[in-house]
Amino acid sequence: MDAVIKQLKLGQAVLVAHDASGPPAINWALQHPNQVSTLVLLNTYYCAMPTLRPPEAIFLFSTPVIRNISRPVSAMFNHFIFRRMYWWQVGRFFRDAEVRNQFVPLLYEQFDATASTRPAFFSLNEDLLGTVGAGTKKMSKLKQFGRPVRIIFGAKDPYLNKGVAQRFHELFPTADLFLLPTARHFVQMDEPQEVARLILSTPAERN
Repeated sequence: MDAVIKQLKLGQAVLVAHDASGPPAINWALQHPNQVSTLVLLNTYYCAMPTLRPPEAIFLFSTPVIRNISRPVSAMFNHFIFRRMYWWQVGRFFRDAEVRNQFVPLLYEQFDATASTRPAFFSLNEDLLGTVGAGTKKMSKLKQFGRPVRIIFGAKDPYLNKGVAQRFHELFPTADLFLLPTARHFVQMDEPQEVARLILSTPAERN
C-alpha cells in the first residue's frame, strides 16, 4: 500500500475494502490515518460481531477440525467438487441472474487459472479465525479512528450482513451508513451506479 501511494504521489487515498480486503485495509488505515482521505467498507469484516456468519464454503475450510477433512476430500474430487461448490457459493453473492451468469464463470476462471490460487485460498481460510481474533483485540482502536468512514453494504447479504454494517457504524465514530436494501454480497455489482456515486461523494472534507 505504501509503495502504491508513493508511486502515484498521493497525499491521501480513498481506501475501498470489500470482503477479505477489509482487515488489511482497516489495519493500514489505523496505522496511517493521515494518509487516509476516506475509508470505504463494502460488505466486509474485521472483528468478532454478533451477526457475522461465514459462507458455507468458507466455514468448511476455516474451521480447524472440519478443514482437516474437507481439504483432502476436495483434493480427491478436485475439479468436480471445487467447481460445483464455487458456482453454488459465489452464485449466492449476486442478486441478479443476468449478472451472476456473466461474472461467476469469469471469477471461477480466474480462481482456477494458476497453481498458486488454491493454496492461497486454503491459507487465507486457515488464517481467518486468527485474523478475526486479531481484529477483535483492536476494536478499541476503531473507536479512536478520526478519519471519515463510509459503510456501504448490501442488506441482503446473509453473511457479511446488515448487522455487521450496523456494528461497524457503532465502532467508527465518524462513520456514515448506507444499506442498499436489495443488494447482496457483491453490492458493487448489484448496484454499481449507486455504489460509485457514494464512493465519489465520500466526505473527504471532514477532518
